[in-house]
Amino acid sequence: MSTGFFDQAFLDALSVRARENPRRRQNHNLHPNLEAPAQRFFNAIEPGSYVRPHRHLAPGKEETLLMVRGRLGLVFFEESGAITSTHLLTANSQCIGAQIPLGCWHSVVALETGSVFFEVKDGPYLPITAEEQAPWAPAEGCPAAAEFEQALRARF
Repeated sequence: MSTGFFDQAFLDALSVRARENPRRRQNHNLHPNLEAPAQRFFNAIEPGSYVRPHRHLAPGKEETLLMVRGRLGLVFFEESGAITSTHLLTANSQCIGAQIPLGCWHSVVALETGSVFFEVKDGPYLPITAEEQAPWAPAEGCPAAAEFEQALRARF
């Protein structure tokens, strides 16, 4: 295995790919495949990217998020969809990341262009199930999703 380094040029290129992506975000996986026992990746996310509120129920799928650069809003919800708390994650600040427990409804919003975070969770990769998607939030790609994302971002 070769040594890998991550510099500002790497982050810049990943952010460009996120801006060019219709979903306004782009992963760079460090794990060799989706079956790997550890899922480790950089996630570049731009304002306007809608991450439908969701939760993870499978053991080991707690998420650890660490900011590399930029600003990210982390939002937690009740079962009903009411917002319980918001947290600003910023590289080089008082709060640089979060551990998201199993079963906790959450979403993230990018608060500035060029935002990148590093995420880790146990593998293998499992797609989010219907039970893990918030029934009270718009589906990705539907017209109401952009309005929902803007409302979340406005809380910061």
